[in-house]
Amino acid sequence: MSQFRFTRPDALPPITKNLIIINSLVFVAQNILDTQLNLTDRFALWPIGTGYFKPYQIATHMFTHGGLFHIFFNMFSLWMFGRILENVWGPKRFLLFYFLCGIGAAAVHLLVQYLTGSGGPTVGASGAVMGLFAAFGYLFPNTELYIMFIPVPVKAKWAVLGLIGLDLFMGLGSFAGDNVARFAHLGGALTGFILVLIWNKTNRRRFY
Repeated sequence: MSQFRFTRPDALPPITKNLIIINSLVFVAQNILDTQLNLTDRFALWPIGTGYFKPYQIATHMFTHGGLFHIFFNMFSLWMFGRILENVWGPKRFLLFYFLCGIGAAAVHLLVQYLTGSGGPTVGASGAVMGLFAAFGYLFPNTELYIMFIPVPVKAKWAVLGLIGLDLFMGLGSFAGDNVARFAHLGGALTGFILVLIWNKTNRRRFY
């Protein structure tokens, strides 16, 4: 007799939960200790061409944010997509995926800054979160999402393509007043897509 054990998906699995906690604690520390310890500038990702760049910033910038809306949006997106992917992959693979997307985002961002000779310090988990979004769109392409200011649901695959297209347009356009690290978003999404493509190349049935 075969046995089947049903496991209920965790509403807030451990890695997703701890990433949200760590980001929140760092944000609180920024607001309390920034004047004394200059945490934001220390943890931010500075361009390689400046004297402020440190290798550890490739990791620390992912846990540092520039304001309440910034961290809220990133943590909400991490909860929304991260918990689903962690339940699918398990904590170890999810954690590896998250950090590789963040590193990929940093690498593309630093490369573009180096080639263009422009840009300042960057903070935020957006690059890693874009990797999660890209993976979700690949694995669950027909899942309908409700997006702010759009009155009808949008399938995940179109939402991902739309957001990537917006980042590419804004990044290439270099519009005045746009302080979003567009190429970090694109680097995270590209890394996430490549990783999930490799992991699923022998399992074409894993689409939802």
